Amino acid sequence: MTVDNTTVLVVGAGHAGAEAATAIRQAGHVGRIVLVGEENSLPYHRPPLSKAYLAGTATAETLLLKAPAVYEKADIEILSGIRVESIDRATKTATLSDGTQIVYSKLVLATGSRPRPLSAAGLNADVKPSNLFYLRTLNDVQGMREHFVAGARLLIIGAGYIGLEVAAVAIKSGLQVSMLETQSRVLARVAAPAISSFFEKLHRDAGVEIRVDAQIENIQLDKNGNIQSVNLADDSEIAVDLIIAGVGVIPNCELASNACLEVDNGIVVDEFMCTSDPDILAIGDCSNHPNPIYARRIRLESVPNALEQARVAAAVICGKPQPYASIPWFWSDQYETKLQMTGLSQGYDRTVTRGSPEDKSFAVFYLQNDVVISADCLNRPQEFMLAKKLVALRRAVDPAQLADENLPLKSLLESLSA
Repeated sequence: MTVDNTTVLVVGAGHAGAEAATAIRQAGHVGRIVLVGEENSLPYHRPPLSKAYLAGTATAETLLLKAPAVYEKADIEILSGIRVESIDRATKTATLSDGTQIVYSKLVLATGSRPRPLSAAGLNADVKPSNLFYLRTLNDVQGMREHFVAGARLLIIGAGYIGLEVAAVAIKSGLQVSMLETQSRVLARVAAPAISSFFEKLHRDAGVEIRVDAQIENIQLDKNGNIQSVNLADDSEIAVDLIIAGVGVIPNCELASNACLEVDNGIVVDEFMCTSDPDILAIGDCSNHPNPIYARRIRLESVPNALEQARVAAAVICGKPQPYASIPWFWSDQYETKLQMTGLSQGYDRTVTRGSPEDKSFAVFYLQNDVVISADCLNRPQEFMLAKKLVALRRAVDPAQLADENLPLKSLLESLSA
C-alpha cells in the first residue's frame, strides 16, 4: 500500500472547493485531504438559491453538490462551521477558528466572494435591518422566505441577473415587486441593449415596476430599526416590507492578503492556478487568472469557471499540470425563459442579432473586428453550443451571414473551420 504523509488543505466549501477536494483524490493523491467550510452544511449548489430554493420547489438536501457517501468513499475530511483564521507560509500551517492547526503540503484557497453591502444615507453600517437581505447562502434565503408572502412589498436594488431572477420568483409568489437600477437599463454592465430591452419588457409585463437611472437619496427606518421606505433623488418614495440588495460582490482575499500573497481584484494566479507561493493555489470567484482567449487577466464569478479551475488545480497538485484555457459561460433562468451566455463581451464594437426578440427566441453576438467574442442565446440551446465553438475559433465572420437564419449556424461554423 502506498503511504503518503502529505496533506492538501482546501479552504472554502463552495463549488470550487468541493470539486477540488474530490478531483485531487481522483487525480491520484493518496495523502490526507481536508475541506474546511464556514457554513454548517455540506457543499451545495448556489444558482438555485435565487430560483428553485427561494420558490420552495427545492430543498437543502436536493441542493447538495455530492452525496455524503462520495466524500466518505474519497476519504475527504470535511470540517463544517469552521473558518481558517490565518496562514503561516513559513511553517505551512493554517490556524482554524477552533484553535486547531493543520500543517499542509499544498493549500487551495477557494474562499469565494461575499455580497457588497448596501450603502445609503439612513443606514448604520454596523447594524443590518432585519428586513434587508443579501442572497448568497442557504441561511440568507431561509431568512427572506419568511417575508415572501402574497401582497408583501419587495424592493430589489440592482437589476443584474440575480435581481431579475428573484423578481421572477417573487412575482409568481404574489409579491408586489419594485426594482431600482442606477444605470439607464437593466443588465447594462453585461448585456447589449437588445437583451436589456427584452428582459425589461418581460418583467414589466409580469408586473414588476422597474425604475432605471434611479438614485437613492436616503432610507427611512421605523422605530424597530427596520426599513419602512426608500426616498429617491427624484423626490419619490417607495414603501417597502423587505429589500433585497444585489449591488455586486467582493472577493474574499483577506487570508491571502494577510499571508502576503499577491492580490489585485482577486488572488493573483498563473495559468496553473498557482499564487505567488508555489504551494498555495487559488480557484473560483476569489482568483484572478490570465485568460489566453482574451489576452488579459480576469476574475470570473461563475460555476463553470469554479469547476474548471478546481480540476486544473487538482491536476497541478498531482503532478499532471494542464493550463486553464476555458471559454467562460453563464446562464440565467427567468420565468419560462432560459438565457445562456458564452464569452465576455467587454470591448465589442458591434452586435449581430439572429432571430427576433418578439418570438422570445433569439441570439445576440458580440463582435470585435468581425470576430465573435461573446454571445447571448435566449431559448436557443443548440445555437448556444455552436456559439461556444465560434467564440473559441477566433475567426472573422461575415456579419450578414451570421444574422441570416436561412444559413444554419453549424454550416457557418464549418465553413470558418475549413
